[in-house]
Amino acid sequence: MSDGTTAPALPPSISPSCAANLRDGLIDCARIGKAPDLFADFSGIELEAILSFFDFRAHSMQMPPDAAANGGRWRSWLFVGGRGAGKTRAGAEWVRGMAGGFVDFAEKPAARIALIGETWADARDVMVEGVSGILAAHGKWDRPQWEASRRRLTWRNGAIAQVFSAEDPESLRGPQFDAAWCDEVAKWRHAQEVWDMLQFGLRLGEWPRAMVTTTPRPLALLKKLMADPANAVTRASMRANAENLAPGFLRAIEERYGGTRLGRQEIDGAIVEERADALWSREMIERARSPSAPPLARIVVAVDPPAAAHKRADKCGIVAAGLDAAGLVYVLTDATLAAARPAEWAARAVALYHDLQADALVVEVNQGGDMVASVIAQADSSVPVTKVRATRGKYLRAAPVALLYEQNRVRHIGGFPELEDEMCSLGPDGLLNGASPDRLDALVWAITHLALDGKRATPRVRRL
Repeated sequence: MSDGTTAPALPPSISPSCAANLRDGLIDCARIGKAPDLFADFSGIELEAILSFFDFRAHSMQMPPDAAANGGRWRSWLFVGGRGAGKTRAGAEWVRGMAGGFVDFAEKPAARIALIGETWADARDVMVEGVSGILAAHGKWDRPQWEASRRRLTWRNGAIAQVFSAEDPESLRGPQFDAAWCDEVAKWRHAQEVWDMLQFGLRLGEWPRAMVTTTPRPLALLKKLMADPANAVTRASMRANAENLAPGFLRAIEERYGGTRLGRQEIDGAIVEERADALWSREMIERARSPSAPPLARIVVAVDPPAAAHKRADKCGIVAAGLDAAGLVYVLTDATLAAARPAEWAARAVALYHDLQADALVVEVNQGGDMVASVIAQADSSVPVTKVRATRGKYLRAAPVALLYEQNRVRHIGGFPELEDEMCSLGPDGLLNGASPDRLDALVWAITHLALDGKRATPRVRRL
């Protein structure tokens, strides 16, 4: 094996760019019992060199993308993912590849690289010295020299990486770089200012570029960068890297946080939006979370049909909710369908009605009138249908339902991520993204029917 000072020589047939193909070949050989034959002629030093290539071990999501969203060279690569998704290792290996001029990373070595963490301590402890950091990503023979007092790494080929803190945007005024790795941008207090200063410094080489690794938050800068077609975006959840996490960790974390706002952000790597003038807040919804429902006196399935049935049509909102003897509402299921024909959403609603032993379908008839009831009757004429018609705007209709949440009179059985996104995005002018709040409309109809319209059918208690 390597003595730690001499770089292992690669066999002529092996290069960084073919490591992924070699990995796939090894997997195929292992399946048929031929793996030992594949490496029979390789020395220990050569095997160590092969295994040092990140391409050989990496998930495909951890490798640099080929192009930006617009098909050209990307200016920034954003690796947005949940905790433990492999972001830090991907960033460290990218820096290694850029500094070394590896074929799959750079056309030639980058001379100057910026490493920017939330604070100096974060950059040192995570990006440089961490278990998935830059020093750990290198072999003994190619590990750069780390000068903590000067906050810089120096490779044998002369490449230098300088560490910066996002707490000090002005420190980026003056230096210039070929590349930059920015870690946990969503946590930076001065995110826009730091990013702006970095852009003026990314001016060396033929293709100056930056890699961003972060767990997402609804940060304006992050959303702007992700929407820019000149950038490339990689999304990954914690689950994608499960094989490198402690046994049982993912299961335990899913059981505790799955479906919650925190879980969607930290596990799934989703940007969970907040809106100051929304009727619902994330805190309000988290307070309503419940693992199960008690015996329920009434259950309804509410349906908000789309006006059309083509691929670009609105979704058909289908939400089931129940009411217990104490007057608490329990949201049971979001079974909303996208781009569904009338027969399809009617079948889904009727099936849910039977599965939950519901009392009625509550169906908005503003779009379609008697046709809506007729479609449901074709699916099952025995299902009772309560027709409702909207006479006020969505925001005004939703306000009394939101008040029930504020009064702690509604529970969510588990998590409904897409429904809850609509709830926290609805303001006086509609959803932030301009889409139709179909899931929310169905929720409002269900809860209004159960708790606000003053009509009470004879209770019949049942367990779910």
